[in-house]
Amino acid sequence: MIKSVTVKNYILIDDITLEFDNGFNVFTGETGAGKSIIIGAIDAAFGAKVSKDVIKTGADKAFIELVITLKEDFDSKIFSDNGIEVFNNEVILSREILPSASRSRINGVLVTQDFIKEIREFLLDIHSQHQSYNYVQQKNHIELLDNFALKPHRDNINKFKEGYYKLCSLNKKLEEAKMFAESQGAQTEFLKFQIKEIEDANIEDTEECEKLEKELSILSEIDKLKELSYSSYWTLYGEDGNIIDALGNVKANLSKLTKTDDSLCSLEEDFNNAYETLKEISNTLRNYSESKENDNERMDVICERLSVLDKLKRKYGNNLQSVLDTYGKLSSELEKINISQDEINETEKEIKILSNELDSLAEIITNTRKELADILSKAVTTELEKLELPKSKFYIEITPCKMNEHGKDRVEFLISTNVSEGVKPIAKTASGGEISRIMLALKSVFAQADKTDTVIFDEIDTGISGKASQSAAEAIVKLADSHQIILITHQPIIAAKADSHFYVKKEQTDSTKVMVYKLQRENRIKAIALLAAGEINDESESFAKNLLGV
Repeated sequence: MIKSVTVKNYILIDDITLEFDNGFNVFTGETGAGKSIIIGAIDAAFGAKVSKDVIKTGADKAFIELVITLKEDFDSKIFSDNGIEVFNNEVILSREILPSASRSRINGVLVTQDFIKEIREFLLDIHSQHQSYNYVQQKNHIELLDNFALKPHRDNINKFKEGYYKLCSLNKKLEEAKMFAESQGAQTEFLKFQIKEIEDANIEDTEECEKLEKELSILSEIDKLKELSYSSYWTLYGEDGNIIDALGNVKANLSKLTKTDDSLCSLEEDFNNAYETLKEISNTLRNYSESKENDNERMDVICERLSVLDKLKRKYGNNLQSVLDTYGKLSSELEKINISQDEINETEKEIKILSNELDSLAEIITNTRKELADILSKAVTTELEKLELPKSKFYIEITPCKMNEHGKDRVEFLISTNVSEGVKPIAKTASGGEISRIMLALKSVFAQADKTDTVIFDEIDTGISGKASQSAAEAIVKLADSHQIILITHQPIIAAKADSHFYVKKEQTDSTKVMVYKLQRENRIKAIALLAAGEINDESESFAKNLLGV
């Protein structure tokens, strides 16, 4: 419910803050006093389109703020999913209107107008002669009807929705399977070709290219390598006066020295180690030179292998690891599209069974809806008669439609307000003077199924008086048991039933501005008396006291 509203610099309002009761709140005042401006401000806060003209003359912006208390069972997930924290089941909704733009916030978090309109469905329903209403919109009718039903019907609806979503999933699965099956031919052959091309290469080492290129480099320089290695060997150990023989003499000399002076033993040991190492090096160089032979056949094999691998890298990746990764992806894709006909047949069988189950359940749901529609049509027609629309006829039409999450029914509320005309959709038939009373009749009957917290009626009493006013007052009081009601009226009988009474007055000094006063006992008597007689006198005050029961 709306706990309070603050309006600043909006049309003719300077700065007001109003606190509402959770039951029945009424606004009265002379015609043109600005009552509808308050309703317009609340509407604007909830996302209604506004122009820069609503900014009060001389101000740079308009500002509206609502403090809203949520029901205990309200699902706050819609807020948390949008990064909005809710404290003590209360949110603050504000809208700042500038000449070039407007900004809305909930608990200080900037939100879009689309989000505001999404939560509006649960929080506010405004009925005036110039607006569209939740009850007028055909898309809402089926849920209103279903919510009015007892638990078994609602359980069937939930069961149907669950089955319907499963059916949609199965149909999607079948469609994909058939598409894959149809494209299996050419696509499968191409994938098999690619996979075989990579498999035939028999890649076991992802560094094979680097190793082969190194081997090829050696083979292409074999003569040079033989020459360099043998020349080095020959210098060390092959010719007269070679290095090894010369060092042998040094070795012999060191042996003699150490026999006389053992302080050279360490030096002798180091030299002997170096001498033996050098001999090993010379032998290794000789063996290396003798082992190297020109191998043109091996070079051809390497070049051919590198050509194969380079081709694969150009087609499937920059390196052999990428080629193997692509091989894995291609294999997975081939496995995915090889959906067997058995799987398709099994899915079709499952769809057929589930469709039959849903058809049977939809028939049960339809029959229940028709029973409910008959009951509710009569109930709403009775309410319309009480509200001085005695020739009206209300009818809930249920027609077959393509299966959807709600079943196989299209539900629409139809009405006729003239005995000479047949029923038609509400939006096309009800006049401005009738629409609020029609909404009140609907609200009165559908109260238990309505999710909306706050209902605003702008001059619901247009064109009614006497007994109809009394019936309207009683209907509103009853509706206030389940909804917060905010209402503009010119009917004293209706105003007297309110829990909170606000009086709107237009004051003109240097400028024109709208003032709103929350009335207590004495002032409320005067306001009701003024409504009843157009002036305050003993007779009108007595009538007002009688209405108020004081």
